[in-house]
Amino acid sequence: MTLVLLYLAVLVLVGIVLFAVGSVLFGRGEVLPPLPHATTATVLPASGVTAADIDAVKFTQTLRGYKTSEVDWVLDRLGQELDVLRGELDAVRAAHGLDEPAVEHTGDGAHARSADLARDEP
Repeated sequence: MTLVLLYLAVLVLVGIVLFAVGSVLFGRGEVLPPLPHATTATVLPASGVTAADIDAVKFTQTLRGYKTSEVDWVLDRLGQELDVLRGELDAVRAAHGLDEPAVEHTGDGAHARSADLARDEP
């Protein structure tokens, strides 16, 4: 019985030491301030999305989130499809002598769209 209590005491002591070392090495785990209303950390250009833009998208991980490999597969597929469609559109425009429409790149990404949504709300 004494041996079991000794093992338990050593186990608790090792746990406390590991917790203390982890706290010192990795910090206190300060929480970041929340994002403003109607915004997201995931950013895409407001228009002219390319496969490279989709490859660069990062999603917030949650406890009950989606399977990462499935999300990556969908994003790869969408990026390929966008590039194919834009190539076909450019070929049709070139064949018919149409000018490229002016695409406005604001560089604000999804945050610009979120601002538009917030402005439309009452």
